[in-house]
Amino acid sequence: MRQRAAVDTESRLEEARGLALAIGIVVTEAFAVPIREARAATLFGEGQIENIAVACNRDDAELVIVDGALSAIQQRNLEEKLKRKVIDRTGLILEIFGERAATAEGRLQVELAHLDYQAGRLVRSWTHLERQRGGFGFLGGPGETQIEADRRMIRDRMARLRRELEQVRRTRGLHRQRRGRAPWPVIALVGYTNAGKSTLFNRLTGASVMAEDLLFATLDPTMRAIRLPGIDKAILSDTVGFISDLPTQLVAAFRATLEEVTAADVIVHVRDIANPDSLAQKKQVLDVLGDLGILPEGEGEDPGPQIPLIEVWNKWDLLSAERAADLEEDAQRHPEQTIIPLSALTGEGCDRFLDVVSELLTADARLHSFVLPASAGQKIAWLHAHGEVVSDQDAGEGDEGPTRRLAVRLTPKELGRFNRL
Repeated sequence: MRQRAAVDTESRLEEARGLALAIGIVVTEAFAVPIREARAATLFGEGQIENIAVACNRDDAELVIVDGALSAIQQRNLEEKLKRKVIDRTGLILEIFGERAATAEGRLQVELAHLDYQAGRLVRSWTHLERQRGGFGFLGGPGETQIEADRRMIRDRMARLRRELEQVRRTRGLHRQRRGRAPWPVIALVGYTNAGKSTLFNRLTGASVMAEDLLFATLDPTMRAIRLPGIDKAILSDTVGFISDLPTQLVAAFRATLEEVTAADVIVHVRDIANPDSLAQKKQVLDVLGDLGILPEGEGEDPGPQIPLIEVWNKWDLLSAERAADLEEDAQRHPEQTIIPLSALTGEGCDRFLDVVSELLTADARLHSFVLPASAGQKIAWLHAHGEVVSDQDAGEGDEGPTRRLAVRLTPKELGRFNRL
């Protein structure tokens, strides 16, 4: 992963609180601990550990979350000194993903990421392998047995999971090929976690995907059909939200999920424009897309597939009039970007968003003339459904009987699909 964009301390603390709340943890206190020089054994200095212990005793806290990376030795030593369970940012995110993943594929991905994380530690029980649901055991009770996991068993299990995931990827690839032959463009929603992707998805599709004010409310990709102006059917895809310092294990494990974005005709980057760290979050999203080799068109020095990008400024309804005016002025200074202010919650701006997506998908459409037998009802209906029919007239008798002449505006992609009918 590339270096994380700068986020101020208070925002970072707020995000850490959000991660804890996402899994139902009651946060008694959150504070920053400045580190001049990281200690190999404990990360923090002795005085800092004492201050943390005092805060834990005062609030009867049972768990300490370190919003950073801990080595196995640091985690164990901190637990011994604080007399409490300690987990780091990676462990917390893995726990959230373990609870939220709903599909078999999601469970496989999370389990593989968890085992990869555990393999370098071998200080926890991994009896979660037998579980059917729930988290992955980081937050077990105080009497939790800590055993050294068997390296060979972990390696074997990871190899088996990778084989199963490879089969999932092949199946996804086949599904993408089928969608590629189908006459429907694909629109992928991406963005920072809790930016409002699922709320927008539900607004546009009438679906009921989990959309809550929680980090990582969506983990498994969801796809639904929608109608666009001039386009009978398009596929809208909701994806997992990105986050700063996403564990490297999860970046690799969720590559198959994010591969859906590579098959998109348009990428829609949903931003929480009311968040003070919206710019830093934008950089995180573009960094992850770059790491996956799917940077949108015009982004970075070596962009991947040339996929057009629309930037949606969501939660516009939460802005003051002054802030909204400033942002509109800023957007006008960047005419090369397609920016749509909207509120997925109220629906304000959604109609314009659909119009812009439709225009983008049909921008390279050209007028084509077809003479078809009047009996070719399926092809004629397809042209009416997926192209802009400028005229449809009687063309007299042909070899196969009455014919019709149609003038239809089609994109190259739609023309290719029509020719395969």
